[in-house]
Amino acid sequence: MFKLGFGQDIGIDLGTATVIAYVKGKGIVLREPSVVAVDNTTGEVLAVGQEARRMLGRTPGNIVATRPLRDGVISDYTVTEKMLKYFINKVCGKFIFAPRIMICIPSQVTEVEKKAVIDAASQAGARKVYLIEEPIAAAIGAGIDISKPCGNMVVDIGGGTTDIAVISLGGSVVSSSLKVAGDKFDEAIVKYIKKKHNIIIGERTAEDLKINIGCVYPKIQDTEMQIRGRDLGTGLPNTVIIKSSEMLEALIEPAMMIVEAVHGVLERTPPELAADISDKGIYMTGGGALLDGLDKLLQEKTGINVMIAQDTVSCVALGTGKALDNLDALDGKPVRR
Repeated sequence: MFKLGFGQDIGIDLGTATVIAYVKGKGIVLREPSVVAVDNTTGEVLAVGQEARRMLGRTPGNIVATRPLRDGVISDYTVTEKMLKYFINKVCGKFIFAPRIMICIPSQVTEVEKKAVIDAASQAGARKVYLIEEPIAAAIGAGIDISKPCGNMVVDIGGGTTDIAVISLGGSVVSSSLKVAGDKFDEAIVKYIKKKHNIIIGERTAEDLKINIGCVYPKIQDTEMQIRGRDLGTGLPNTVIIKSSEMLEALIEPAMMIVEAVHGVLERTPPELAADISDKGIYMTGGGALLDGLDKLLQEKTGINVMIAQDTVSCVALGTGKALDNLDALDGKPVRR
């Protein structure tokens, strides 16, 4: 089916863990894991997204299921380009006019990393590429009016990076980006289970633990979950019961790194804007914001009210989509191919 006209504007949240696409006038049309399965011998892409995620840790020697983005930036350019092309074709179908695409990036990326995103999107079929910083997109998606001269603090916790920014008059006044987010929480769980129970588990099991019983603030009632992994002593599969109190022990260190980064941004915030944040509170967005107790921990350590945005996982994609309507206000500079 052919799409006519120049109205095909797409906003993409190119996340380390998930790619979410927003099409102008339709809303969110795609939400897939950013995983690609490639045949090493031919270089052919075998599967993308949900199908490829199921292959993680389960492929034969000639097939590699990888995540082409690490810590919020492109680590494998060729695979990222193929993944973007696949997602753009899935969203647009066959188009006569190439789409305009806005992609969000972490707030502290280098010029080289920005160029890699622009080039990958252009090669994947974009007519024009715009970039927007993740915290600004998250703030727009959370329904915050960022055009006013008052301070809003956004903490966007994704898969690869946590972006913290104080926003006023449509731009970041103070921002910070650290490579501690969902993936680091998963790594912390893998290390903890290995050290405490002498069992090796995969990142998918670690993610299941994080989602189901993970917490960074003491729970009133301890919950538990059964997992399977490889016993380091015998080399055979083994089953253990993990409690949420153990997850607290495993996850508190990376969680405190995020809290300290928020503290650091608050210290650099101009006094007038700091007063606004104290009144309005801190907005948390991104999938990592759903980690049990993270909002309570941040509130306790900063003394500022913390709110989790509605539809927190889609905030950045929604904001990127809304920003397409108003590129001038965001001072978005189109980059031509």
